[in-house]
Amino acid sequence: MVALTQLSQVIPNPGRLTIQTVEIAPQTTAIRCLDWDRERFDIEFGLRNGTTYNSFLIQGEKVALVDTSHRKFEQLYLEILVGLIDPTKIDYLIISHTEPDHSGLVKNILQLAPSITVVGAKVAIQFLENMVHQPFKSMQVKSGERLDLGNGHQLEFISAPNLHWPDTILTYDHKTCTLYTCDVFGMHYCDDHTYDENITSIEEDFKYYYDCLMGPNARSVLAALKRIEKLEIVTVATGHGPLLKHYISEWLGRYQNWSLEQAKTETLVALFYVEDYGYSEHLVRTIAHGCAKTGVAVELVALNIAEPQEVRELVAQSSGLVIGMPAQSSLVAQAALSTILAAIHKKQAIGLLESGGGEDEPIYPLRNKFQELGLIEAFPPILVKETPTQATEQLCDEAGTDIGQWLNRDRSIKQIKSINTELEKALGRISTGLYIITAKKGEVQSAMFASWVTQASLEPLGVAIAVSKERAIESLMHVGDRFVLNVLEEGKYQGLMKHFLKRFAPGADRFAGVKTYPAKNESPVLAEALAYMECEITSRMDCGDHWVIYSTVQTGRVAKLNALTAAHHRKIGNHY
Repeated sequence: MVALTQLSQVIPNPGRLTIQTVEIAPQTTAIRCLDWDRERFDIEFGLRNGTTYNSFLIQGEKVALVDTSHRKFEQLYLEILVGLIDPTKIDYLIISHTEPDHSGLVKNILQLAPSITVVGAKVAIQFLENMVHQPFKSMQVKSGERLDLGNGHQLEFISAPNLHWPDTILTYDHKTCTLYTCDVFGMHYCDDHTYDENITSIEEDFKYYYDCLMGPNARSVLAALKRIEKLEIVTVATGHGPLLKHYISEWLGRYQNWSLEQAKTETLVALFYVEDYGYSEHLVRTIAHGCAKTGVAVELVALNIAEPQEVRELVAQSSGLVIGMPAQSSLVAQAALSTILAAIHKKQAIGLLESGGGEDEPIYPLRNKFQELGLIEAFPPILVKETPTQATEQLCDEAGTDIGQWLNRDRSIKQIKSINTELEKALGRISTGLYIITAKKGEVQSAMFASWVTQASLEPLGVAIAVSKERAIESLMHVGDRFVLNVLEEGKYQGLMKHFLKRFAPGADRFAGVKTYPAKNESPVLAEALAYMECEITSRMDCGDHWVIYSTVQTGRVAKLNALTAAHHRKIGNHY
């Protein structure tokens, strides 16, 4: 039975919040907090379909609560929980990991149930002690250890570090064959369906979530999949989005395939951040996302938790390094920094950024050390002097793309040369026009010189555009996003082409010195364009190294009725 509440809660601009409770297995209740209108998740990525925060109550002879919820659900969640059970009868609170969207109400639970025992990985217990600032009973668990709740509910814990926090554990109930995974296999998707009945409606959000949070630690994903491969799984109880039940083998298979593809990439970038310090993880993860768009493998490691041998081996294997500055007072992180300096080798690419934690290690002396040791700077140091914004996120994403493109330069040349000469000439006979794509979302805007553009439908009016996965504008070209297609004029396009084809530094203003005015959808219209169309993206198709993006045309205007569109004729088809 599903019960939806419509209780209200006073929160500044909360959007629509509801709670769903449903029995998902014997003596097992899901408490799903539905955040319908959330548009962003931290700094990491935008949301199209809101999100959910899922918590679970298992009632054997003893009672366990798996995770809590976001603080914005404080009143609603606690009312629902008290309605389900007397909190003093909850014996265990299992912490899958300590990210605030899942552990935001731990302190409230400790107040309602002071005798409760908090169960988690060693690192999770340490983090919680610093979060709640009060004593509590705890139980540290390792991979393979079990907790018996009675009535057949044997809970087995599986270590899954770096998915996507260093303290992550999975929990498997041997009675109900339910695997509680927190972020793993989740997605930011909010609707009334408890389960994954409609795979086509959620698969894009599932992939986007993997790319942003799990892909940067593909090796850790494969290790976790190995640990759960012999479990009989009936339900995957995720921390975000619908629970997985109808297509479990398909979902796990996709994680396996995506991670194998990522892990086998010969070029690896190691990205080091400091857990629970400033904006270190958020910004480093954004750089990792930009790296991954170029096809290089990425691995994220927390400097203040990783073992020295792990750091040493990863640095030795990597072609590129990204380091978020640790606090000067963190002896463990400083020791890890020394390990990195001792393990590096010449001609590795390096990128440094501040964490914005207030006492960062000075960035320029460290930069000088790396340059003296022969490393190549992939992007200028990123300085963080205030709370990161969408513009900061764009800068980091583009910095990640820059280091990935630098590392791929030889491979790209080799691929171009490998194309059959006759095939190159044939492809080169496909002629196109010349266009500038411009887009704006919030405070972030970008542009792209394009030639692979065509009308794709009459009803509705639609266009298709091929966008390289490495392009900076790609992050603004998702379903639901809006942009302007600027048409260039024959004989008068050279200035705009020269401007938009030059290489921009990460975060640089692509419209500096270019006359523009805002369209109705707020994207820039180029004053020198022959014509423009305002478009909304309705679908994307994965085509190898490009996305083919289909968009409906909302409105448009022609500046010169008798002028011609600039034409683009090629002789070979191995470049634009």
